[in-house]
Amino acid sequence: MSTSIKSPEGIAAMRTACRLASEVLDYLTPLIKPGVTTLEIDMHAAAYMARQGTVSATIGYQPPGYPPYPGHLCTSVNNVVCHGIPNHKPLKNGDIVNVDVTVIKDGWYGDNSRMFLIGECSVAAKRLVSVTYDAMWKGIAQVRPGARLGDIGHAIQKFAEGQGFSIVREYCGHGIGQRFHEEPQVLHYGRPGTLEELKPGMIFTIEPMINAGRREVKEYGNDGWTIVTKDRSLSAQWEHTILVTETGYEVLTLSAGSLPPPPFIQTSIFSPP
Repeated sequence: MSTSIKSPEGIAAMRTACRLASEVLDYLTPLIKPGVTTLEIDMHAAAYMARQGTVSATIGYQPPGYPPYPGHLCTSVNNVVCHGIPNHKPLKNGDIVNVDVTVIKDGWYGDNSRMFLIGECSVAAKRLVSVTYDAMWKGIAQVRPGARLGDIGHAIQKFAEGQGFSIVREYCGHGIGQRFHEEPQVLHYGRPGTLEELKPGMIFTIEPMINAGRREVKEYGNDGWTIVTKDRSLSAQWEHTILVTETGYEVLTLSAGSLPPPPFIQTSIFSPP
């Protein structure tokens, strides 16, 4: 399957879906605190999606070989790398949690995630979350027509490993549009000047998963979804959906509550870096 180039109408629909996905995270932000369960967060998200006229892309999602996913979003706490299923365990002071939201609006998918620090977290946890955010933006800053997917992965890998962290390699970003997962696969490691050339109208996620310890991961339990670090070290992830424009990139998953880009992003995030 080749990478699709979105039409102006498709791009407009993606802007809407992605903004709405980001607004779910805006709504959830004040609710994510010590004592709240991830299942409660999931229930709040489902109710908010209904009010905004979207539906969850994850509830019932079932790729070949997987059981149906049971949550309206993913909540990955501490050493959970990705696909953490919402449950009855309360978040506690010092936890870190990734909340990953994908909504469908008029047949188009918007996908993003953010990290949340629960109460007072350790310096090490805060640094991991911060470096992972910057690493995502290091990748975003490579996006422009004529660049290669390998440029994105290389920038993320070089930065994160230079800070003493490791890159999860089993999971990657992906094309997105009228399907949840499309081509291309967007690796978060690699060599510059390699892989597919970026062209205007391409839309994909950049979503690095970065571990405080070693990069190896494993399945946890028997739910068929939850992935954890093999050495039990903390893991963090941030995700934006990106459009390749004629001159650079546009971050589609932005809303009033989105964090600003890091200081090294000197120009408008809608312009080439």
